[in-house]
Amino acid sequence: MPIDSWLQATLLLLVSIAAINDLATRRIPNRLLLAALACALVLRLLSPAPGAALLAALGGLGLGLALFLPLYLLRGMAAGDVKLMAVVGAFAGPYDVFSIAVLTWCAGGVMALLAALWRGRLKLALGNMVNMARTVLVPGMPAVAPQEKSSAGTIPYGVAIAIGTIIVLVRYHG
Repeated sequence: MPIDSWLQATLLLLVSIAAINDLATRRIPNRLLLAALACALVLRLLSPAPGAALLAALGGLGLGLALFLPLYLLRGMAAGDVKLMAVVGAFAGPYDVFSIAVLTWCAGGVMALLAALWRGRLKLALGNMVNMARTVLVPGMPAVAPQEKSSAGTIPYGVAIAIGTIIVLVRYHG
């Protein structure tokens, strides 16, 4: 089996385990992420062009981190989600991790809206999103984290990351 197939199969296993764990415990274990990162790097080094493959892994890891870190800093997601996206990037590379991130944001947005509707907190959720956008888009606007009591709730974002990843993997095989 070619290295790309091993990378994709291991990535599918990673996001599946992370999503299930996030649903069950609302945590994505660091041990899982470290083991997966080591696996991604070893598989990349075993490829026919290990230098280019390792650069792709590091580029994907960096881009995955860069795309999700601002959301963590705005308290829009947990650190485990950011680390998971970085590790997904090590498997997928920079081009695919960007596609995965965009699809993940779409899936996460739908999940968040459904959760806010379910909890009867849609107005609060939309207000929080406007405040986050204003912080990013308006120069000089101080970053103010929402108060605990003004949170519209959380979602297991590892599930959204799994959905985005699976959609990209299906694109290759289906």
